[in-house]
Amino acid sequence: MRLFLLSALPIVSAIAAGDTSPPYTLADVQADIAAFVESNSTVQARAASTVGCNVACGFLAASRPNTVLFENSPSYEVQEHLYWSQQQALTRPSCRFNPSCPEDVALAVLTFRVTQCKFAVKSGGHAAFVGSSNIQDGVTVDLRNLNAVTLSADKQTASIGTGNTWYDVYSRLTPKGLSVIGGRVSAIGVGGLTLGGGMSFFSARYGWACDNVRNYQVVLADGTIRDVSFNSNYKDLFWALRGGGNNFGIVTRMDLETIPQGDMWAGSQTFILTPNTSAAMNKAFESFAIHSPEDTYGQIITAYAYAQQQGIYVVASDLQYGKPVANPPILRNFTSIPGPIVDTLRIVDLPSLTQEFNASNPNGFRQSYWTFTVKNSAALMDQMVAIYQSEVEKVKDALGIVPSIIFQPITTAITSHFSKNGGNAVGLAGQGPLNLVNVDISWSNAADDARIMACAQAIVDRSVAAAKAMGLDHPYLYQNYAAQKQNVFASYGASNYAKLKAVSQKYDPQQILQRLQPGYFKL
Repeated sequence: MRLFLLSALPIVSAIAAGDTSPPYTLADVQADIAAFVESNSTVQARAASTVGCNVACGFLAASRPNTVLFENSPSYEVQEHLYWSQQQALTRPSCRFNPSCPEDVALAVLTFRVTQCKFAVKSGGHAAFVGSSNIQDGVTVDLRNLNAVTLSADKQTASIGTGNTWYDVYSRLTPKGLSVIGGRVSAIGVGGLTLGGGMSFFSARYGWACDNVRNYQVVLADGTIRDVSFNSNYKDLFWALRGGGNNFGIVTRMDLETIPQGDMWAGSQTFILTPNTSAAMNKAFESFAIHSPEDTYGQIITAYAYAQQQGIYVVASDLQYGKPVANPPILRNFTSIPGPIVDTLRIVDLPSLTQEFNASNPNGFRQSYWTFTVKNSAALMDQMVAIYQSEVEKVKDALGIVPSIIFQPITTAITSHFSKNGGNAVGLAGQGPLNLVNVDISWSNAADDARIMACAQAIVDRSVAAAKAMGLDHPYLYQNYAAQKQNVFASYGASNYAKLKAVSQKYDPQQILQRLQPGYFKL
């Protein structure tokens, strides 16, 4: 028997040496966990064998001091309260593991395999539903300490730890006149957004975040740490990680292409919703989606919402132009709509703009996200807005409710980048223009969950039916906006879905990441 508490484990010495592919095996970890249990009477009292999350937590705490937080400790409680959705914040893991390097993550993966402990991984924690990046009675791996942002010597690549939020990243790069293709809300994490696709203010020029990754550092299910790029021996895995979510490994670092980017003209105009305003907004959206390739610096988001305190419906036009040029022609169909009650359009830097977006997405509320995609049509948008209003009328008395339906164009300018470096997995290369729809509802009281979820489902079902009736439906579901019950990967097309499954089987033949990491969207 190796005396765990009295001598260094082979694992510890291997990791200390800085190996990127640790020379220990699953058998090593199994033996060390057995030794740990045998030498620890507290663990013996709580677990009859080497199986279970109590053992996993104890072993990781002993192996990696100061990385494990247990329930009811102050630091555990602080981290639990940093989730965006109330549903996730109320989820209670057996412990939280805060790795400080990829090797720590590798040790954790093998520990979970030995103990059969289920786990979740948190980058920014901005998903809506339970289990996405927190797990009840399992172990939550919080990547917060993997937060380096470093530039290559030629400043063409930024190596970014997946524990960063996008505000962290932009704040480091903006003073250098640089940026990367990433999220638009300051508190969203680098990892989840990019693995799901990753829409950006600059997507018409460069594609989505996943299209601009040069290399992924990934901890695989066997505990090895690999650099995965288009030019590596893992081209199939590189493709799968571009839209395939958390099904293939734990990504600890992404090397992203940098772009030159300074101040821009951006902000929002908010209007009281009237038939004339809605019609003008939807026509402007349809026109922009068609003409976007004529000036790819422009980007838009159109959001309809109910303002409960005022008892009115509003529509907000979020406009972005990637240069410090006020009111460019590509956006004038929106800025010419009369009567905004709020107008924040100005010259602004990217970190500040993401903070403005974050202010409209506060933490602490119950959340539900749903998505679907349709073809570009103002007439269909008119119908969807009417459907949204009719369903919201049934639930608008719910405490703290903020229900919205949000439209974003997927233009041919955007999808022209989807074949870059072997293509991404989402199945939209060369398509468009499309209208990506997000039904986004936040509220305060769990007692309202059932009727609000029914409202969201009805908006989606009725809107998709209206699109089908007009011959304007489309199968694609954007992973980062999808509800738990929506079948994201099937929406990528049968060929891509089959290919994703094959890649999963190749790199994770025992399907560890399907069984032990059950949260979010699985193959």
